[in-house]
Amino acid sequence: MVPAREALALAEERELDLVEVAPQATPPVCRIMDYGKYRFMQQKRDKDTRKKQKTQSVKEMKMRPKIDVHDYDFKVKAIRNFLQAGHRVKVSIFFRGREMAFQDKGREVLDRVVADCNDLGKIDAYPRMEGRYMRMMLAPALVVPPKKNGANVSSEPAAESITDEA
Repeated sequence: MVPAREALALAEERELDLVEVAPQATPPVCRIMDYGKYRFMQQKRDKDTRKKQKTQSVKEMKMRPKIDVHDYDFKVKAIRNFLQAGHRVKVSIFFRGREMAFQDKGREVLDRVVADCNDLGKIDAYPRMEGRYMRMMLAPALVVPPKKNGANVSSEPAAESITDEA
C-alpha cells in the first residue's frame, strides 16, 4: 500500500498516469499506466469486434391472397435468396375489401411459403393479423458448412480411357 502523494510522484516520474482501477475496494486500487494508449487499444478492440459481427437486417415481401403462380414463384425465389444471405424475412399478405372474409386463403399462401423455404429457414413468428395485413417472420436456419477434409479426395491418379484402335 502506497500513499496517494507518493503514487502520484511515481507516475509523474515515469511520465505515466495514475488510474483508479477499483474505487469500491478498501483501500482503493490504482495503477500506473499510459491511459491514452489504453483507451486507444480499447477502441481498436471494440472496432474489431463490431467488424466481425454479422448484422442481420429484416427484408419484407408483400403478397396478396389471390397471387398468380408466376408471381408467387418469383417472390419465393427472392425470399430464398434473402434467407441464404442470412437475412430475416417478413412475409405479409395484404387483404383488400371483401378479401378480409377469406383470411384462410392468406394462411394457405403463407403455409406454401413455409413449405417451399423449409430447407433454408424456419418460422420465427407465426402468422398473425395486423390490421389488413397477415404477417409472419422467417429466420434463416443455421447451416453448418461442411468441413474441408482431405479424406474425401482420392490420391490415386485418374484412370486413362482406353480407345479401340484398328
